[in-house]
Amino acid sequence: MSFSRALLWARLPAGRQAGHRAAICSALRPHFGPFPGVLGQVSVLATASSSASGGSKIPNTSLFVPLTVKPQGPSADGDVGAELTRPLDKNEVKKVLDKFYKRKEIQKLGADYGLDARLFHQAFISFRNYIMQSHSLDVDIHIVLNDICFGAAHADDLFPFFLRHAKQIFPVLDCKDDLRKISDLRIPPNWYPDARAMQRKIIFHSGPTNSGKTYHAIQKYFSAKSGVYCGPLKLLAHEIFEKSNAAGVPCDLVTDEVAVIDEIQMIRDPARGWAWTRALLGLCAEEVHLCGEPAAIDLVMELMYTTGEEVEVRDYKRLTPISVLDHALESLDNLRPGDCIVCFSKNDIYSVSRQIEIRGLESAVIYGSLPPGTKLAQAKKFNDPNDPCKILVATDAIGMGLNLSIRRIIFYSLIKPSINEKGERELEPITTSQALQIAGRAGRFSSRFKEGEVTTMNHEDLSLLKEILKRPVDPIRAAGLHPTAEQIEMFAYHLPDATLSNLIDIFVDFSQVDGQYFVCNMDDFKFSAELIQHIPLSLRVRYVFCTAPINKKQPFVCSSLLQFARQYSRNEPLTFAWLRRYIKWPLLPPKNIKDLMDLEAVHDVLDLYLWLSYRFMDMFPDASLIRDLQKELDGIIQDGVHNITKLIKMSETHKLLNLEGFPSGSQSRLSGTLKSQARRTRGTKALGSKATEPPSPDAGELSLASRLVQQGLLTPDMLKQLEKEWMTQQTEHNKEKTESGTHPKGTRRKKKEPDSD
Repeated sequence: MSFSRALLWARLPAGRQAGHRAAICSALRPHFGPFPGVLGQVSVLATASSSASGGSKIPNTSLFVPLTVKPQGPSADGDVGAELTRPLDKNEVKKVLDKFYKRKEIQKLGADYGLDARLFHQAFISFRNYIMQSHSLDVDIHIVLNDICFGAAHADDLFPFFLRHAKQIFPVLDCKDDLRKISDLRIPPNWYPDARAMQRKIIFHSGPTNSGKTYHAIQKYFSAKSGVYCGPLKLLAHEIFEKSNAAGVPCDLVTDEVAVIDEIQMIRDPARGWAWTRALLGLCAEEVHLCGEPAAIDLVMELMYTTGEEVEVRDYKRLTPISVLDHALESLDNLRPGDCIVCFSKNDIYSVSRQIEIRGLESAVIYGSLPPGTKLAQAKKFNDPNDPCKILVATDAIGMGLNLSIRRIIFYSLIKPSINEKGERELEPITTSQALQIAGRAGRFSSRFKEGEVTTMNHEDLSLLKEILKRPVDPIRAAGLHPTAEQIEMFAYHLPDATLSNLIDIFVDFSQVDGQYFVCNMDDFKFSAELIQHIPLSLRVRYVFCTAPINKKQPFVCSSLLQFARQYSRNEPLTFAWLRRYIKWPLLPPKNIKDLMDLEAVHDVLDLYLWLSYRFMDMFPDASLIRDLQKELDGIIQDGVHNITKLIKMSETHKLLNLEGFPSGSQSRLSGTLKSQARRTRGTKALGSKATEPPSPDAGELSLASRLVQQGLLTPDMLKQLEKEWMTQQTEHNKEKTESGTHPKGTRRKKKEPDSD
């Protein structure tokens, strides 16, 4: 009996009649003994099968989650195997199974069928438990085990049954070739047949910040009968939406006349690049206008070569000059009207805003999680020459989408947290591309400052900034990809019991890409998938929910995604009235920073509702009402940001160090290794100067300050300012204590009375 027939036989249904016993046993008799010939045949077959797969990479078997195969209970037909032979002695069976497991030939044979040491062990444990715990076994395996126990067969005869069981708990073993075909991502243009049926005209508007490239593309968009705009920020999309409606350009047609893809260089983004790739390859428009850095030109031309489409490149030069200063700001006392301090953490935003307010200056604040309306309001406040606000404190959110009247960009730090292709958090100096994007906001053509200036807060960072800006921008080598819903559905057909998160893991592991593409990091998608895994949803709906853009660091937003999915699974529409109750509307103005952050989270939840309303209109039916509610919330947040320094005061119990504190993003710098030479130099210099001075106001507090100085998180200038503030606060505190002793009904004393509480 050949091995292939043995495998086929091993799949036959159980419960054969007694008349089949002789045929089964006679088929096995030739294989009594060590069977070196059979194992050799199997190895040849497995090797041939492996080579036919085209030399695919070895899969990461740690991603294969074993399924549970329950032992068989008592059969209604009785134990047929025992009737044909005799009841099995479980002690003898255990010895046979242990012998089978230890056979090197069996382990090698398992490896030929995709069972590495880990899978082989897991499969054997499951197989042994199944054999030992079943009340009755299928007749075929019962007979083989009985014969082995009596010495009439060899332990190797168990392999077909073992392999069958292994494929039950690891179904991926039985469909690896199909999965490799499904996850073959080497020809993404073929995913978009409608776009391939058109002969699109591709126009690349290439140039630096403030060169007019986006302006020219948008003008073409406004002159069209229909169009679509794709950009990285809600703020940009909101602005184009409003202008488009005002110009009477519809955006809801199946085939558009003109499409604009802004910031095309983000096609390389480790997490979001796939969205730009989909737009570039899949938009159905007669003209597709791309706006972005010259670094993306070569890649775009290569990708369009595979679609048979030509690319017209239009080069633009910067409209106003910009220069890097030879001196750093050194102190906030040196701020001038039109200055913008760029920070890379919200904590630094709060700290700098507070220090500016102490100096009697007013500042506008812009950071990424603010609603678009609030950002625009802060930008308008800063741009207004008649407004007393002359300083802007912002994150790199200003790098895209806001027209700001900035004279000088000041980098508060050059270290920016980022997520690499593996989803790992890194603390690295900003890239040349990022530095140019941010620095280019100074001296814009439409502002009152016709020349821009760039510098740093600390002198030690200035040389590094100059070095970064002088470096050539590396050409973009590859575009991001993301598995489509159709591909995941085909995967699920072969692995119906796998979770969506596990499907993604296996898909990425099996995927094949050529040098022009890479698979984006899927951690955020998997986070959402695991969050809603227990909710009964169809795979397509589950996929859509998992692609919803949420900030997984905001608990309320995450719980809202969960609640929205639960409502959807119950077929209960999420109405305006329901959402008002859910967010506990009306909301009060913020009294502190935490309140402000909570309001920002609620705004994100409303964004999530609107995003889902485009995909599931019947279940999220009140989009227009939610937009009105969101505008009202935007106004509340605007008031909070306008008074942000007051909120900071209310939030800081220990203003001296917690104000400059680093509770979240910046604290990670203490455990991370900074690769910036300037940062290390600054830390060493500060350690040699200020950290060795004797403590002046309070030894315990200065001890913590010393540690921050050693880590390079405080400079001597900052420490002097903190000491000055501390002394001022101590003086005010002592004065208040004196006043409260003279006037028992003072404010502080009154707050401690039970009635006041």
